[in-house]
This record gives sequence, structure tokens and C-alpha cells, in this order.
Amino acid sequence: MRETLRSAALAGAAALVLAACGTAPEEEAEPTGDATATEAAEQVDFKACMVSDEGGFDDQSFNQSGAEGLERAEAELGVQTNLVESNDAAEYGPNIAALIQDECGIIFTVGFAMGSATVEAALANPDQFFAIVDDTPDGDPTTEDFEAPPPNVKPLVYDTAQAAYLAGYLAAGMTETGTVATFGGRPFPTVTIFMDGFAKGVEKYNAEKGTSVQVLGWTGNADTSSFTGDFTDENKGKQLTQNFIQQGADIILPVAGPVGKGTLAAASEADGVKVIWVDSDGFLTVPEFGQYILTSVLKQIGGATFTTTEETLAEEFDPAQYIGTLENEGVGIAPFHEFEDAVPDELKDEIDELRQQIIDGEIEIGSEFSPQPS
Repeated sequence: MRETLRSAALAGAAALVLAACGTAPEEEAEPTGDATATEAAEQVDFKACMVSDEGGFDDQSFNQSGAEGLERAEAELGVQTNLVESNDAAEYGPNIAALIQDECGIIFTVGFAMGSATVEAALANPDQFFAIVDDTPDGDPTTEDFEAPPPNVKPLVYDTAQAAYLAGYLAAGMTETGTVATFGGRPFPTVTIFMDGFAKGVEKYNAEKGTSVQVLGWTGNADTSSFTGDFTDENKGKQLTQNFIQQGADIILPVAGPVGKGTLAAASEADGVKVIWVDSDGFLTVPEFGQYILTSVLKQIGGATFTTTEETLAEEFDPAQYIGTLENEGVGIAPFHEFEDAVPDELKDEIDELRQQIIDGEIEIGSEFSPQPS
């Protein structure tokens, strides 16, 4: 276990302005490049803590994004932090218990898989505040309100189907082979929501343009779709990606944390293959492979962990569920970076129009995996 994380990756630049449910996360600060700027806050008697899932805090993905929110809180609010990595699911409960003993003001647990361990700890420690990323867990089974999380647990969830829909439309418009692909680490709803939204975006493009772009890896059913089985083995990601490339796919969306680096490695060894990253802006967090990243489907976790820490520090902890959407900029797609000139202006305009139509309610993605307002 380690108590602090100093990531070299840049935090995502998109802002979080208005929450669908609960208080909206604040705009994320732009990196200054000035080390002294992060030492200005006077230290306060408050500790913000976090337990990662098995991907760890250097996953270039959602664990890292959440940790960056606490790093920002440490710099700007003066709080202390304690970040504990989990190597496997058996460590979730003990890691949470260790942070409770460390007298943390709030404990963040990262990932759908940590729902049960979080609820168990919250029920046993009703005076301890928790927030869980990517899950709205069930509560106390002995009560009538079992489906609601305990009142000391704040869910931070994201309708990433909305942003993945835009990425799917982009992929369909940019493929040169007529075939794109996606795969996940494990068939969790927080994984399949990306895959489903991506496929629906491709379907939209086909309907609009009369094309027949094919999506490999997602059938609409997790039981018959492609998963590597974990979030750690990059070789599995590389092998699966190579299989997709052999079938003609030239744009691939991996939803598997560090496993996605295997996809980037495979893309670097093939001609004309592009990757769409997830959670963070891969061009910034995995810069060694930036030239292969068309865009990223963003989930602005850092802003939510920062704001939840700030609220709890101010004794204003709010257990209301936060849902990140395109409207409140909790989700989105990253800039095209090195592909900025390669993406046609007409396609960019169409994506902007789709984004607004989703915000206005004119397009409903209709993914069964999207979080529902509480």
C-alpha cells in the first residue's frame, strides 16, 4: 500500500459545471507547470482517502483520474491524502477497513466491483462518509429502501453511452476499411456502457449515410461479446486487437484500463490503425502512443472527487447521486490532437450537432447500461 501518488500525467481539461443529480463538480484547474503553485494551500486537519480497484493508480484511466482529483484537493484545499492500491478483489474490504482506522474524512472507492465492500463498510460505520465511482450500490437488505445506497455513500456515476455514441459516429466516419471494433476487460455495466454507446453511434452513421460499417466485439449482449477477463494483462489486449485487425478493423475502442495499452502496442505495429481511448485523454496520459489515438471518451472523475472532497471538508456532504452527462460536461470526447486536420470539417460539425441533439433530448441513446436518476 502507498499513501500518496504523484502522477506525471496531465489532468483532463474539460470542466464540470452542472450536475444532473446532486451538486456539480467544479471546473478542473489547468496545469500551471509551476511546482510552487501547488504548495500554496495551508494544510487543514482533514484527510481524503481512496481505494483503487485492481487496475491501480497508474492505469492511465479511471483510477488515475480519480486520484488526480485528490491530488488537486491536496494542493488547493490543503487536505491530507491517503491512496491505497488494490491488487485483487480480496483486498477491497481490508483496504477500506485500513482507511477507516486512519480516520479519513471521506473514503472514495473506485469501481463497480467495489460496491459490496463499500456498502458493508458504510453500514458498519454510519458516521464515516464514502463516495463510490461508477456504481450506485444497493443499501441495507433489512430495510424497505434496499435499492438506495446507505445515506453515508455518494454515488458518482457517468452516462458514458452519450460520449461513446459520438465516438462511434466518428469512428464510422473515419474508418477506411468499413470495420471498427471494441472490447472490454470484464462485462461490468460500467464497461459495456461504452461498448453499447459506441455501437449505437456507428448505427446512427450507417442510418444517416446509407453505409454498412461493421462493429466487431460487441453484439448487444455481454454474453456473446469480447472481453479479456481482467484489467491488467496488456498481452491479452494486444492479442485480441491483433485478431480484430486481421478481420479488417482499423479503429478500435478498448474499455479495459491498462489492458488498452496492448491495443496501442498492436496499433503501433500495424498500418493505418487508430485507437479511441477511454476515461482520460489518452493523448496526454499515454503520450508515447499519442500518434495512434484518434480521440478519447472522457469521464471527468477528477472533478467529481475534488468537489465531493471540498463539500465534505465544508461539512456539506451530499449523498445525492451525481450523473455525469454531455450537458454538464461530466462526459465528452477529447480533442483530435494529431488527427485534427485529418477529421473532415463536415464530420466535426455533424458530431457537434449530435452532441446538442443529445443534450436537448432530441436523441436518446437508449442504452440499458446508462445510470438512472435517483
